[in-house]
Order: sequence, then structure tokens, then C-alpha cells
Amino acid sequence: MKGIILAGGFGTRLYPMTTNISKQLLPIYDKPMIYYSLSTLMRLKIRDILIISSKEFINIYKNIFKYSYKLGIKISYLSQNYPNGIAESFIIGKDFIGKDNVTLILGDNFFYGLNSGILKFEEFKKNFGAKIFAYKVNEPQNYGVINIYKNNKIKNIIEKPKKPNSNYVATGLYVYDNNVIKKVTKLKPSKRGELEITDLNNLYIKEKKLEAIFLQSGSVWLDAGTSQDLLKASQFVQTVQDRQKILIGSPEETAYFNNWVSKNKLKGIISHMPENEYSKHLINLL
Repeated sequence: MKGIILAGGFGTRLYPMTTNISKQLLPIYDKPMIYYSLSTLMRLKIRDILIISSKEFINIYKNIFKYSYKLGIKISYLSQNYPNGIAESFIIGKDFIGKDNVTLILGDNFFYGLNSGILKFEEFKKNFGAKIFAYKVNEPQNYGVINIYKNNKIKNIIEKPKKPNSNYVATGLYVYDNNVIKKVTKLKPSKRGELEITDLNNLYIKEKKLEAIFLQSGSVWLDAGTSQDLLKASQFVQTVQDRQKILIGSPEETAYFNNWVSKNKLKGIISHMPENEYSKHLINLL
């Protein structure tokens, strides 16, 4: 299983904060936003990861993660010339994906409480289909709304309907078999000129190969692409970290708990960090 983080877009919902910076580099409390997406993929035991972003920011990401190999992961980078839709990720990352299955996460999505046991990637066959993560929200009309049959089977997904029939929406975490590379070539741009991830998911639904994993109470999902949700995510991280003395969204901590780095290697990584609250949290792990 390979992983893709889509960290592109203009960040218009966060203007003027994104005037000269990628929104995925904005902080959620004490870490860049992209740390949380990366850590989510790592918690799902994905070690080969592609970051897709605008040309002007690629070198910044390369510099931030230049020592990622020390965490037992490999990060590649590709640019997106123009934000032509989430599904374009599989066209840009075609060679990176190769013959593997792939998990895509949006760089401005915040998850907490995902159980890595939900997805047993080693059990997935090449043609298992697709899996999406569903979350119940109060304002579903702002997202891709999941319409569900009585037996929890997915009827369809409608992008930002004016009158939604369900409160369940598709979050920015998607798992696909290798057929996604062929399926994405069948998509046509929507009215807003984008290759919609909803259209891709509906192709899998037609073949009865899409499964929704409903995130349970206790799990948290936020689309941190707005200033309000960016603040909510920051407040949540601060509260949990201060009360439980843990780190949320830390690649170093995740690599350690995955046994990808030893205690001594983590000590070495920490020794090159400035002395602050982040490094102190990591020291407390040891």
C-alpha cells in the first residue's frame, strides 16, 4: 500500500493567511498542518508516501522532511500545475503508484482516533475496490453527502447538494485498489472544471466495490481548510496534549510506536531539535 498527501490548492478559504504560503504549512497548534496527514498515513502503517503540491512550495516540503528516512519512511514529491480536482492525484501519481494499492489523504484534513486495525492492508487483494471514511456532521451540504440504504450499503454520493438526504459525508481519506489508475481516466471535468473525487467514488459504487467505514463517536474529523475549523483543530490538539501529556500528529512519535525507529535512534533525532515543548514531549516518551 502506498500513500499520497494532496497538499495543493490556492487556499482561498483561508485567505489572507495563504497569500504567500501553502495552507498545509499553516500550524495546527504546535505543528504544520501536513504533519497530521503524514502521521495518519504512518499510523495506517504506510511507509512509501508521495506529497503533491504546487511547484513554488515543493522545495519547502523537501526541506521540512529532508530527514524523513530516519523515521523509516520514504517521501517522494511531485507538483500539481493547477488544482484540477482531487482525483487528478492519481494521474499525477500514476508512476509512483505503479502496481500497488493506494491511500489518498487531503493535506488539510485532521483526523484523531482512527484505529489502525480498521484497515488491514495486508489482507487487501489487488481488486478489493475502494473504501471511504464517513463522518456525521451538522452541515452536510458543504461536503460530498453519502446516501445510504437501510442495510448501510452506499446508494450514491452527491457533491454539495442543496437539500441533503443524509448527515453522513465523505471525509478526505480514501483507499483504492490499483484499478483507480484506469478509472480516473474515465472521468470528465465537472462544471467547475475539476476531476471530482465524488465521481470516482460513484464509479466504484456502480460496480458495488465501494465500502464506507463509519467513524465512531470518539473519533474526530475536521476539514481544517477554513479559519474556524483550523482554530477548532488547534484548540482540540492543545487540550488533549496538555491533559494527556501526549503528542498528536507527530511523525517521530508515530514512527517510534510503529517500531520503525529504536529508542536510541529517537534519542539521536531529538538531540538535533531545539529545546522546546515539542522536543520535551518526545523526551517524555522515552
